[in-house]
Amino acid sequence: TLEERIQSLITKSRIMLFMKGVPSAPKCGFSRQIVDIIESYDVPYDTFNILTDEEIRQGLKKYSDWPTYPQLYVDGDLIGGLDIVKEMEEGGDLNDLFKGA
Repeated sequence: TLEERIQSLITKSRIMLFMKGVPSAPKCGFSRQIVDIIESYDVPYDTFNILTDEEIRQGLKKYSDWPTYPQLYVDGDLIGGLDIVKEMEEGGDLNDLFKGA
């Protein structure tokens, strides 16, 4: 089912980013910014290019109840989009989250 596919993708990596494009070639500024932030922490992460799969692109919005991309998941839980990730970075919470503290 679509929900099983989504759950499988969300848990594919401890840090999972659903974005437009790929890290080496983001297809929107928000995706580029969130990749830059994640990469600055030097943590392993995986991505899924939502532009390659319309079913996942639409289904994940409903699954997460989050209407926009990028979407960042850690340990299978939705963290949020760029604004939330920026706030967490500024507050120092992102490092704790990524390092598993």
